[in-house]
Amino acid sequence: MQKILNYINGEWVKPAVNEYLDVVNPATGGVIAKTPLGTKADVDSAAKAASEALPAWRRTPVNDRVQYLFKLRDLMRSNHDEIAKLITDEAGKTFEESKAEMVRAFENIEVACGMPHMMKGEFVEDIAPGIDELMIRQPVGVCATIAPFNFPGMIPFWYLPYAVAAGNTYIVKPSEKVPTTMQFVFKLIEQVGFPKGVVNLVNGAKETVDGILEHPAIRAVTFVGSTNVAKYIYATAAAHGKRVQAQGGAKNPVIVLPDADMDMATKIIADSAFGCAGQRCLAVSFAVTVAEARNTFTELICDAAASRVVGYGLDSGVQMGPVINADSKARVESLIGLGVKEGATAPVDGRGTSVKGYESGHFVRPTILADVPRESEIARTEIFGPVLSLMHVNTIDEAIELVNSGQYGNQASLFTSSGSAARKFKYEAEAGNVGINIGVAAPMAFFPFSGWKDSFFGDMHGQGMDAVEFFTQKKVVVERWPKEWTRKF
Repeated sequence: MQKILNYINGEWVKPAVNEYLDVVNPATGGVIAKTPLGTKADVDSAAKAASEALPAWRRTPVNDRVQYLFKLRDLMRSNHDEIAKLITDEAGKTFEESKAEMVRAFENIEVACGMPHMMKGEFVEDIAPGIDELMIRQPVGVCATIAPFNFPGMIPFWYLPYAVAAGNTYIVKPSEKVPTTMQFVFKLIEQVGFPKGVVNLVNGAKETVDGILEHPAIRAVTFVGSTNVAKYIYATAAAHGKRVQAQGGAKNPVIVLPDADMDMATKIIADSAFGCAGQRCLAVSFAVTVAEARNTFTELICDAAASRVVGYGLDSGVQMGPVINADSKARVESLIGLGVKEGATAPVDGRGTSVKGYESGHFVRPTILADVPRESEIARTEIFGPVLSLMHVNTIDEAIELVNSGQYGNQASLFTSSGSAARKFKYEAEAGNVGINIGVAAPMAFFPFSGWKDSFFGDMHGQGMDAVEFFTQKKVVVERWPKEWTRKF
């Protein structure tokens, strides 16, 4: 049984708590660790350490700050497989999915290593006779990430590398459901040798979150999770005067036109809908077939769903793992039932799944809900599981109108061979991340991870220059140096 500790001020610390949460391998049902449900006192200790470390870290030249990130990237790359195994055991993904997650973490570290260039300010001489004006970027202060369960290794690195490279100090709070990945990563961070207090780790649930949102020393907070929680994070942190990035939920649509390459579209859409058991914020949630695309795509996607190999993610040949826990399994199966009750059919029904050798696992096989009524609750609800809903319209205009009618705006995709249709979709789709013949339109680390409507609350997004903007504050200096004040030599 692994002990989950906090990492504060360069030391591993056992939280002074009496309440723990079981960390369950979702494939085997076995308890692999116990998360301490930390208190606001833990947050206060981390914030104090980060505050005390801030002045010296801010004064460290940016070229020196990024050297720590280069070393961290190399350490994480050399431990890639070990990190991926931990992700698979606590989050239920396949080993290859876990490895792919960490590739994106490495990319963000590498982009943040460019901070000496990205953090540069601006300068204009003679805005008036003898007066110059300049803008410089300075760190915000102590910052924190409240991370989700579905990408325990990647999402903290949407933020942490940029923050520390810009001269901030940092606190990470992993999801209480998946704490073991960050335990290992912080052992690598310890090896890197960051100055004490620059990077800290606290574990816990809601009380720890509230401690972060309310603590006066913490100046900026990032979050990824459901929309209801994102709204709470955004409102509470903003009420305490903090900068906030809060990534919310999604109901990601894909449009399939008759001229699409149906075999390619089916494979990509199946990978998007059922990869990571549908538990990712860019997973395709519903497909809208246009005109005669309906019959061909429906047959192909049902075959793809029914043939997907489900099991423990470390076993050879497995294409999809379990959902995160028993509550999630029950919720997903209940929503499939709701869809059928509301008039949809389930030509491929993943309820009641049991995998031989892993009967205690939380498995739901890929599911297809066909002919989903547009006004049904299931058409609007984020399922966050391996369920793909199918709808049908007659024209691309109807399809785009259906896409834009939802409350979310995280991702929208189109499959077509028409450049004209693609341009129309790019122009009109109300989503922050758009894919053309792409099932998971995940931006590279040097682009922002966007999101519109109820999928994002804040101004600056994660990654790239948005991260630089978020983790720095601008200072504008206007200066005059009259000749008579200048020392004569």
